[in-house]
Amino acid sequence: MALNHTYEARLLQQETTVGAGVQVLLLALMGTAIGMGPAGWLTGLAFALATWAVLTRAVLRSRLRSFGPANRVTLGRAILVGGVTALVADSFESSPPVTVFVGLTAVALILDGVDGKVARRTGTSTALGARFDMEVDAFLILVLSVYVSMSLGPWVLLIGGMRYVFVAAAKVMPWLNGELPPSMARKTVAALQGVALLVAGSGLLPYAATAGIVAFALASLVWSFGRDVLWLWSVRNQGRTPAEAAIEEVLEPVAELVGGR
Repeated sequence: MALNHTYEARLLQQETTVGAGVQVLLLALMGTAIGMGPAGWLTGLAFALATWAVLTRAVLRSRLRSFGPANRVTLGRAILVGGVTALVADSFESSPPVTVFVGLTAVALILDGVDGKVARRTGTSTALGARFDMEVDAFLILVLSVYVSMSLGPWVLLIGGMRYVFVAAAKVMPWLNGELPPSMARKTVAALQGVALLVAGSGLLPYAATAGIVAFALASLVWSFGRDVLWLWSVRNQGRTPAEAAIEEVLEPVAELVGGR
């Protein structure tokens, strides 16, 4: 059993190492094609190294027997996100080619609906896979919001930062870690963020139309997070810290308005 586990661990490490290698290859192709500067290179390589380290540690701790086809799709998406991240970092020095930026981002967004279907059809759904998928999505939205904020203003960063603020808040208020019921509205709002930021980043629409689309996406995201927070608060455990009790007093009138969802 020990030998078998060692063999499986080596296979998992090979998968993540190959992913890092493909990431570097993509950066090399981009650097050759568009003349990417030092900022793009360093950011892209940092992303590749961080993804390899975090993912390798996660898969080894999860004791998966195999990496699985769905995780390979998600890893492919992560590689594309690494390319987008390098382009955005490079954009502080020079404007990235719109076709390359839009192409990488569009494929990454399209594949977001593929890995989940692959996991379900192959019976390889795992908690690690779901978390991996979520983190890739969140980071792509963060990177896109940084890029779009350079033309629309810092308020766009609220789109990319909201999920990370929620995670940080959950460290203080554990009831935010509660399990949420499935929601098509939540999935739709999440998908809208990527599409809206991609359209904004493409520069195809006038400024007013672009700002309106992104503002609508942000408003829908605030609504979605607010809705989930109120639901989690309404079903929280009774044992609360003083900080949570203070939050309860603030949210009490709002909770009554939504009928104790």
